[in-house]
Amino acid sequence: MIFIFCSIILVIILVFGPQIWVRHVLKKYNTPIEQLPGTGGELAIHLIDTLGLKGVTVKNSINESNHYDPENKIVSLTPEIYNGKSFTAISIATHEIGHAIQHMVKYKPLMIRCQLAQYVRGAEKAASIVLIAFPIIVLVTHLPAAGMMMLILGLGLLFVPVGFHLITLPVELDASFKRALPILINGNYVPESAIPIIYRILFAAALTYLSASLASILNFYRWITILKR
Repeated sequence: MIFIFCSIILVIILVFGPQIWVRHVLKKYNTPIEQLPGTGGELAIHLIDTLGLKGVTVKNSINESNHYDPENKIVSLTPEIYNGKSFTAISIATHEIGHAIQHMVKYKPLMIRCQLAQYVRGAEKAASIVLIAFPIIVLVTHLPAAGMMMLILGLGLLFVPVGFHLITLPVELDASFKRALPILINGNYVPESAIPIIYRILFAAALTYLSASLASILNFYRWITILKR
C-alpha cells in the first residue's frame, strides 16, 4: 500500500512538477522593465527582418499559446508576451523565433516532429481502440495470430505520440540555447547581468512540453503493464 502511494506521488511530481516550475519562472520574470528596447512582439518582428526569415509573420494570438506554426510560418505570441516588455516576454518571443530559424535551415528533428504531429492524436485514439479490442477478437475468432497482429499494431500506434514527445525536448532545447540565447547575447538585447535570468527562462521554455512527454511515456508503460496481466 505504501509502495503504491509513493508511486502515485512520484508520478504526480514527474508529470506536474516541471509544469509548476515553468509557470513559476515565467511569472517571476514577467515584471515590466522600461530599459528594454521593445516588447516581445516588436523584438520578434525585428528579428524576422534582421535574420532574413522570409515569409514568417508574427501574430498576437488571444486564444492560442506561444508557438511557431511551420505550415503557415506564423510565430504566435500571447498578448502578455506580444505586448510585454519583460525578460520573460523577450525570451519567449526569441525562443519561438528560434523555431522559425530551425524551420528555415530544415533542422532535421523539427522536420520529423512536424511529420509526426499530424498523426499523434489519431494514433492515440486508434491505439486505445485496438488494444482494447484485441483480446475480444482473439476470444471470438480463436486466432491467436490475429490477436498478436492487433497487439503489435496497437503498440506501434501508441509509440507514435511517445516518439513525438521524445523528439520534442531536443527541439525545444535547441531553440532555446543554440538559437535564442546566442541571439539575445550577441545582439546585446539584454544586459550582461541578466544573462543568468535569460538562461533560466529559456530553460523553462524548453521544458514547457516535458509534462506532456512524461504523460505520454507513462501511458505507454501503463498499457504494457496492463497487457502483461
